[in-house]
Amino acid sequence: MSDKSRMDEILEEARRNREIKEKSYRGRALKLFPWICARCGREFEGKRLRELTVHHKDHDHDNNPPDGSNWELLCLYCHDNEHSRDEVSQWYDGSSAGSREEDKPTLTHKPFGALGELLNKMKIDESK
Repeated sequence: MSDKSRMDEILEEARRNREIKEKSYRGRALKLFPWICARCGREFEGKRLRELTVHHKDHDHDNNPPDGSNWELLCLYCHDNEHSRDEVSQWYDGSSAGSREEDKPTLTHKPFGALGELLNKMKIDESK
């Protein structure tokens, strides 16, 4: 296979991938919304556009309505923050699926475990 035919093959594959991407929800979202992070307000263009991601508001990646009502554009940092907040909230919400006993971290060190005994001992020593 010659270098020219290999290059043509690569270019054709790149064109097909671009078309698929434009039809994907990210491509559609980029056409629907301004290229601005919905949280921090940073604007994106050119090479930095790849830092702008599509966040599914209901966290269901299969829910992609044509009007984009389940999407918002978020920069990488705000998108990470959004998903981190969900993970953290599961630790505090006893009713969520992520609050099972086996999912909770186990502490082996109790830094204040003997504090009560120490305080009681200090009270006894002070009263003497």
